[in-house]
Amino acid sequence: MTGPAPRRVVQQIPAYVPGARPGADGAYKLSSNENPFPPLDGVREAVARASADLNRYPDMYASDLVAALAARHGLEPAWVVAGCGSVAVLAHVLEAFCDAGDEVVHAWRSFEAYPIAVSLQGAVGVRVPVDAAGRHDLPAMAAAVGPRTRVVLVCTPNNPTGPAVHADELEAFLDAVPRDVLVVLDEAYVEFVRDADAADGLAALRARENVVVLRTFSKAYGLAGLRVGYALAHPDVAAAIRTAATPFGVNQLAEAAALASLEAEPALAERVAAVVAERERVLAGLRAQGWDVPESQANFVWLATGERTVDLAADARAHGLLVRPFAGEGIRISIGEPAANDRVLEVAATWR
Repeated sequence: MTGPAPRRVVQQIPAYVPGARPGADGAYKLSSNENPFPPLDGVREAVARASADLNRYPDMYASDLVAALAARHGLEPAWVVAGCGSVAVLAHVLEAFCDAGDEVVHAWRSFEAYPIAVSLQGAVGVRVPVDAAGRHDLPAMAAAVGPRTRVVLVCTPNNPTGPAVHADELEAFLDAVPRDVLVVLDEAYVEFVRDADAADGLAALRARENVVVLRTFSKAYGLAGLRVGYALAHPDVAAAIRTAATPFGVNQLAEAAALASLEAEPALAERVAAVVAERERVLAGLRAQGWDVPESQANFVWLATGERTVDLAADARAHGLLVRPFAGEGIRISIGEPAANDRVLEVAATWR
């Protein structure tokens, strides 16, 4: 390369790998943890109305959405920061709290965007392996916190394995982490959680000033195509995140859709319940086949397929299923419509 060279870290980090997209074969797309239901009519209508003003900049801080989210969670607007998906908001958290060389502790395998976001900030990722059940090893993560640690990322439910962190585990972990270390609870899939022992991120946020909760409209709310996420944090922390945030990070179509979705939560809750019911059916079916599947609390399941992973993902595609392989480790399969889930069970049975 004879022109300007990118930063070394940009040359070295692996690119984020999106879920495969269907082609003319019409395969079921179970590779991106999307909601299988189309947008509600009221959401589409709200987007259409908002499109009349596309020549104008949106509200700088998505103020109407921030106010609605604050009211929904029993907080003041100063506690809410909206952005272009929870991944972007996470990047702003790291920009606000990490200098080059600072450490960020997180589980692994967990969300694959974490190492990318950490490295781009110039920070150093400290990976702590999940346990045999695909769960965060929080005592080991607490032990990994050192003098250079600035942020800890806790993904609950964990992507791609599925289990949620339990309340007693989180409480003990937060007791062990210094108060000047920020603990980010990534709750992208929280609406799908049915584990009675699961941690309550909002309760942890209210009790401790060093907790940040990340949420998204991409999964349960079915707005993955519009990219809306947000952070809940104590006002001083939220102000720092807001300072680092991209101006006009939430476009007006996305804000309109998110507001309409909040108003339609009863209908969306029915859809979430349907996805959860299908998740439980798929989990039961896989276990009946002999698979040792982690206790997913999200809208996907995880199969530890080891060295067979890439070959099995190719076989799934040959049978009309797009899944998300993690080479040498396992396959994440999103919960789709019942017909897609039926095919998952049929194909997985041939892999035993």
